[in-house]
Amino acid sequence: MRILIMGGTRFIGVYLTQLLVEKGHEVVLFNRGNRPIPSLQGVGQIIGDRTDPTQLKEKLSSENFDAIFDNNGRELTDTQPLAEIFQDRLQHFVYMSSAGVYLKSDQMPHIEGDAVDPQSRHKGKHETEAYLNEQGLPFTSIRPTYIYGPRNYNDLESWFFDRIVRDRPIPIPGNGLHITQLGHVKDLATAMTQVLGNQQAIKQIYNVSGDRYVTFNGLARACAVAAGKSPDAIKIVNYDPKKFDFGKRKAFPMRVQHFFASVNKAQTQLNWQPEYDLISGLNDALENDYLATGQDKAEVDFSIDEEILKAV
Repeated sequence: MRILIMGGTRFIGVYLTQLLVEKGHEVVLFNRGNRPIPSLQGVGQIIGDRTDPTQLKEKLSSENFDAIFDNNGRELTDTQPLAEIFQDRLQHFVYMSSAGVYLKSDQMPHIEGDAVDPQSRHKGKHETEAYLNEQGLPFTSIRPTYIYGPRNYNDLESWFFDRIVRDRPIPIPGNGLHITQLGHVKDLATAMTQVLGNQQAIKQIYNVSGDRYVTFNGLARACAVAAGKSPDAIKIVNYDPKKFDFGKRKAFPMRVQHFFASVNKAQTQLNWQPEYDLISGLNDALENDYLATGQDKAEVDFSIDEEILKAV
């Protein structure tokens, strides 16, 4: 297949590009050209600004692709011009959504088809899913929970590693028993490749993440184990976040609520299984990203931690 990836130079797209090339596909990346593209044979690039519909039309109308992976569309206005250009010209349009679209529920885990939150900061992604369905495009939507692994530009696993490698207390909001879910980026990219050529995946939505859930305190302990430390050696400090006013500052990298989704549908219909369990995935992130890039030696602002620890 000749495949277009929107983005492709930061996190998910790098893994996806590599896997698609390994499977023999021709891959073209569309991005602003601000970062180097993966140095793989057979990877092309079209430089442009996806937020400009005129540019999209000028640069892509004459191109032909069998499939598109839209990895970085956040709002409907990001994806609609792209969908219009390739209406009736694609075998598959794979859209990167988010499990963040789900409405809070008393019944967990979230499953595909659960109610969505109209006030979610990810509501643009659900609006895009609805649009793609209405237009009759052969689309598949992917809804990950928290994504982690090497090249992660979000302060997620690194937030825990920052404290663990420096033997600092780990301030965790609530009682530490909120249940969450992480999925390794390579497992996510693998599931995305499994969509191609799968007619059962057309007009379907799939949760994709790790197949186990973990508490906040358990995640801290898992990060310690991945770093070669005893989970009993770390000091976890639980606190009531309602007693603090952090303003726009972020005291913890995850939403303070239960947040996890069933991946059974993806496992069944995409013939997909996560390669990484939580410990091996965190170890991969630590060894091949956090330590490899010297983040363990970098200066870190722990002022919010100190504010919490002083009050507690």
